[in-house]
Amino acid sequence: MTLTPSDRIHLIKEIGHRLGTAEWALIDLTLRQFDLPTGHNWAGNKLSAYVMKMIEEGDDDVLLALGRHLGYEFGTERPQIEPSFWIKGYFRLFVSHLAEHRKFAGEIQNELIEFGVSSFVAHNAIEPTREWQDEIEVALATCDSMLVLLHPNFHQSQWTDQEIGYAMGRQLLIVAARLGADPHGFIGRFQAIEGNGKTATALAVELFDILCQHRQTRKRISEAVVECFKQSHNYTGAKKNMNLIEKLNYWDSSLSFHARSALKSNSQISEAWSVPWRLNQFIERMEKDISTD
Repeated sequence: MTLTPSDRIHLIKEIGHRLGTAEWALIDLTLRQFDLPTGHNWAGNKLSAYVMKMIEEGDDDVLLALGRHLGYEFGTERPQIEPSFWIKGYFRLFVSHLAEHRKFAGEIQNELIEFGVSSFVAHNAIEPTREWQDEIEVALATCDSMLVLLHPNFHQSQWTDQEIGYAMGRQLLIVAARLGADPHGFIGRFQAIEGNGKTATALAVELFDILCQHRQTRKRISEAVVECFKQSHNYTGAKKNMNLIEKLNYWDSSLSFHARSALKSNSQISEAWSVPWRLNQFIERMEKDISTD
């Protein structure tokens, strides 16, 4: 792949932003592994600027490979839309529901935050002064997956079937929760879970397990969980997020890089009892599995 000057600027900036969050030793180690120069007399105080300076003469293929190592696949990024209702770095879930069940949808939304999932619930996310249809379309265009809450009369809504059709057009994973109605028509073939009698907490746990297992979502949910891990604000949070990491079914070198960087930079992680050991054991096991695939 040949990069234009504009492509290179965009890619170099993204690599600088991502690699610049690591410590000096890890930055230089990474640069050397990709046969890129390192500097011993850097006078600046921004690590991202240092990274950009060191890689600016790198070959296109080397820059693309380094970007992939850091979890950035050039040319496959989402549309450049960053609406305020998504939590940065989290998995993006559109929740299709009837207006009269928005309270239950909101409960699921709150539970899923603990799993690194940011949910769009129309009647909770849209400000009254905005055009609802525009906001819904933006959410549908930028979400990673959809949860359908199948309450009775679901298909009588003028919105819900259109939302599902949009998600189908994007070939997203659609999970239907039976809550008094069964999937039918096109959504009859989608993955479904039994929701009757279950709490929002139970449904959130079940959905998280599906996202971890499914080939279309397991990479994105793994990235989101590692993002949660990086942001651990206390020892309890670090242990909780470590529990989530151990449930993941997808792993790559970029996730190892970010998890280990968090271990070095976040004392709430490095000083949380058993977490550093568990993380290293998990990474060692997952990287061994990758090497034998």
